[in-house]
Amino acid sequence: MTKTSSGLTAPFALARVDEGGRAWPALVAGDRIRPLTPAELGADDLNAFFADPDWGRLGALAEEGGEGWRPLEQVTLTAPVEPRQVLQAGANYRTHVVQLIVAGLTKGDAARDPEEARAHAERIMDARAASGRPFVFIGLPQCVVGDEVPLELPAYSQTHDWELELAVVIGRPGFRVDREQAMEHVAGYTIVNDITTRDLLFPADVGDIGADWYRAKNAPGFLPTGPFLVPAPFVDPSDLRVRLELNGEVMQDATTAELIFDVPSLVAGASQTAPLNPGDLLLTGSPAGNGQHWKRFLRDGDVMTGSIEGLGTQVVRCVAEGGAR
Repeated sequence: MTKTSSGLTAPFALARVDEGGRAWPALVAGDRIRPLTPAELGADDLNAFFADPDWGRLGALAEEGGEGWRPLEQVTLTAPVEPRQVLQAGANYRTHVVQLIVAGLTKGDAARDPEEARAHAERIMDARAASGRPFVFIGLPQCVVGDEVPLELPAYSQTHDWELELAVVIGRPGFRVDREQAMEHVAGYTIVNDITTRDLLFPADVGDIGADWYRAKNAPGFLPTGPFLVPAPFVDPSDLRVRLELNGEVMQDATTAELIFDVPSLVAGASQTAPLNPGDLLLTGSPAGNGQHWKRFLRDGDVMTGSIEGLGTQVVRCVAEGGAR
């Protein structure tokens, strides 16, 4: 999808431009963009660059004028990353999880009193925070797309939901890193909308087996990402406003200050099980205001506009399965 304005506050950012199905790395400065050759990048590709980023080199290029620069509105951007792993933090915004639990407990034949349901949900979140251990699950890298790709809503459900999230892009590889060193492994940040099919997340036919994260979250295109990657030196992830509008109406509006586990804790926690690779995505969780809460899910023709302070804006258009693109 072409961008008329970057909406960035950083001196520069990275992106990937889609030309005829091929993507090439690019440097964004203001409302200008220019391709990056391997020589200019100092690496064969973006993941190799993230392993040992030279932001000074790119900063100098961003200040240059001359040939190579194009208006941002003349190009089509795709997802700014190609992760080998997608790690996703769950239950990381207290209000969001309380809303989901209350919504589930106050419907059906066995519905609880709303106040009782809320008290139960609050106890769950108190225990979650006291555990000291973030809850992380995995997603499929093939679901990562740019917002130029329409979000096709599978016909097998009518409960496809939005979850706008701050996403960490891993830089230097890390395995079993301490919280104190965790930020040394962060290359930058981007925006991800973690689309979720609610009625598949806790299907009735599996009883107490648990959540079905695979079916609920991994349909094609269910991780719209970008459009930009903002370098870590330009971002303080501790208090960024996260905002999602559906057809112009605000649905999510919160800040990352509400995270139960902050970015260093998530990076350290995720690295305890498996090594983190350059370019991997680590989603930090979704704030309150999802469709489950509003009792309104995604429909054909919906437009989601998601923004995170300093990281730009993504616009995702929804189409019914098999519908016109």
